[in-house]
Amino acid sequence: MPVKHLSVHEIKLPECEGDVVQINDLHFAYPDGHVALRGINLNICEGEKVALVGPNGAGKSTLMLHLNGILNGGPGELSVAGMPLSEKNLPVIRALVGLVFQNPDDQLFSPTVFDDVAFGPLHMGLPEEEVYQRVESALAAVAMDGFGDRLSHHLSVGQKKRIAIATVLAMKPQILILDEPSAGLDPRARRALINLLGELPITMLVSTHDLRMVQELFPRMVIMDEGEIVADGRTENLMADEALLEAHGLERP
Repeated sequence: MPVKHLSVHEIKLPECEGDVVQINDLHFAYPDGHVALRGINLNICEGEKVALVGPNGAGKSTLMLHLNGILNGGPGELSVAGMPLSEKNLPVIRALVGLVFQNPDDQLFSPTVFDDVAFGPLHMGLPEEEVYQRVESALAAVAMDGFGDRLSHHLSVGQKKRIAIATVLAMKPQILILDEPSAGLDPRARRALINLLGELPITMLVSTHDLRMVQELFPRMVIMDEGEIVADGRTENLMADEALLEAHGLERP
């Protein structure tokens, strides 16, 4: 079934200087021929918190994996902090884009929490004193002070998600990319995560099916379906259009 284009929802958002992410006409197909992205155009301004929503298979994860070069090679242009995504710029871009996967166990593999959070700064070649400072600062930012000596695999899912976020915050990224951050959390852990994300002073793009969280936290919402952005605008406006949500497999909270 073709994507239903709703031009009325192409709401012009405020202009910004110093876009963190700029994507122009980005396409991508997997080796098996599946077309995952069809002409994506997206700008994210410094300080914005943007929700990326849509049904499974819409292309959300594929788009996010392009932002730090895990996937690339399709036609189109993508730049982060003014730098085009290229082999030369890839190490710097990967430091600027903090990607947090849905399953924190995909990100936590060291013996202790401290080792996990220190992994990125150590591989940046930073001096030991700065590594320690970054670990302490990142753990404090996610309210996990004092957990450095804990074993990551002994933590709750909610605690692991916080530590996974700390591992990327320790790299001092310009944008935080999260895939389904509230998935698998009990109500208390979900509320704690929402409070955390609301307090973090960083540009953010979050892929989620949790529209209640979107409504509470994200002023801007981007809807994807079948590899295209079908709506991009203020969350309150898009949420009010039940026909739009239903057409793209979403339910108003």
